[in-house]
Amino acid sequence: MTRTPDQGASGDGTADPARPETSVDRRAPAQDPSRDLTGGRVRPARRNPGADPDREQSRSAGSSLRFGYGTNGLADLRLDDALALLADLGYDGVGLTLDHMHLDPLAPDLAARTRRVAHRLDALGLGVTVETGARYVLDPRRKHGPSLLDADPDDRARRAGLLVQAVRVAADLGAHAVHCFSGVVPDGTDEDTAWKRLAETLTPVLDAATAAGIPLAVEPEPGHLLATLADFHHLRRTLGDPEPLGLTLDIGHCQCLEPLPPADCVRDAAPWLRHVQIEDMRRGVHEHLPFGDGEIDFPPVLAALAATGYQGLTVVELPRHSHAGPHFAARSLPFLHRAAAASAAPHGDPSATPEGSRTP
Repeated sequence: MTRTPDQGASGDGTADPARPETSVDRRAPAQDPSRDLTGGRVRPARRNPGADPDREQSRSAGSSLRFGYGTNGLADLRLDDALALLADLGYDGVGLTLDHMHLDPLAPDLAARTRRVAHRLDALGLGVTVETGARYVLDPRRKHGPSLLDADPDDRARRAGLLVQAVRVAADLGAHAVHCFSGVVPDGTDEDTAWKRLAETLTPVLDAATAAGIPLAVEPEPGHLLATLADFHHLRRTLGDPEPLGLTLDIGHCQCLEPLPPADCVRDAAPWLRHVQIEDMRRGVHEHLPFGDGEIDFPPVLAALAATGYQGLTVVELPRHSHAGPHFAARSLPFLHRAAAASAAPHGDPSATPEGSRTP
């Protein structure tokens, strides 16, 4: 299989499995949701979705999709500011990447910090999916290292430990799923060995996901061992189709690498969908682009996604645009609402077609 360069993968971060953080005790005294994550008084959320004509058009057209934005695209903002921004803009949720600047999974007092974030999400009315794509959270010198495929079993265990920690955090946040990916095949490692390592290293993570009742959503990532939907099914069969194993489908990756159009990928992936990421992209180039800058025709994709009955978040994934994150967050949601409305509009209705869409 030809694998494209790993240009845009998000990354991971793992807690040391030998010293796991204590999971949040749901019986602990509730924190005051009117306090922000640093202990200061928060301003009330200014969400007023009914005032958003694009959202209203989308809802009136029958779209049930729920849109979020990834914090890896808001890395220059404090987490509390990022969450408030997304609530103010009218997003339904957030893809929360565990990283050194956003709910650091390796820093002290993770349980208490997670509890505060949970109350903040509740106060703002935001759903959440936990993502594990931080680039350097485990190793400041190796992007996404160590991975689930490394030759050193202790390194693989560190990655698995991070994912187990992410499952605990997700359970305490009430998240829809935990996202992860395989990693790049190390130099000198044949693919059969890499697949065996992946299956073995994911087993304790899947055990933790089963115990927590949280789906583990593996993402096909261009350039990684598990790069395509076919690769996902290979892993699923290898592991015996475990119940908590699901799929993160990145719509841009479908455009980049899959043989079928993105809308067909959505339909084929429907039974295993647990998390969806979305951005624009061009064929054969793994570069996450703002909507309208790539080649994807979004109304058919969103129509296919709505038809699956998918209930999780569809999260905008623009990690390389974090320098202008608030701008792209504000721009992305109206585009998606217009595309969702166009997906349900009578064919040929130009008023429902979002700018940048490939729909005639």
